[in-house]
Amino acid sequence: MIRKGTYVLAINLGSDTVLDVGALGTLTFPRGMYCYVGSAMGGLDQRISRHLSKDKRVRWHIDRLTMAAESAEAYESYPDFIPECTLAAMAAACGMVPFADGFGCSDCRCRTHLFSCDERSLARLVSEGGLISYSLISFPSGKPL
Repeated sequence: MIRKGTYVLAINLGSDTVLDVGALGTLTFPRGMYCYVGSAMGGLDQRISRHLSKDKRVRWHIDRLTMAAESAEAYESYPDFIPECTLAAMAAACGMVPFADGFGCSDCRCRTHLFSCDERSLARLVSEGGLISYSLISFPSGKPL
């Protein structure tokens, strides 16, 4: 069964990082936490697993950031998912700061789908959006199978 939905990636950078982000050019990402909002209408499990993997071919803006991340975790909006752009607007309303105009939103009119954030704003988005930790879906016992 292919699960369709939207998701949030919480990405931690342990140090300032400079990345070439395709058409967006070279961007400097200060050390800290970032939140990325995405959708996976072709398969939520495959998309999130890919994002969390370090071993992949660069395909999207977010790939460059997840490959440089110290750690990353995912939260999903499923089965009655919040549309991607609505979830991005919620991220801003929860106190996250838009980062890198045009990042991850080439197919919509949003300013960005990438935000700098902290634990508090992430917790607020997870709570208000009713998001579920992807690790709880993948590993119901809390441990890999």
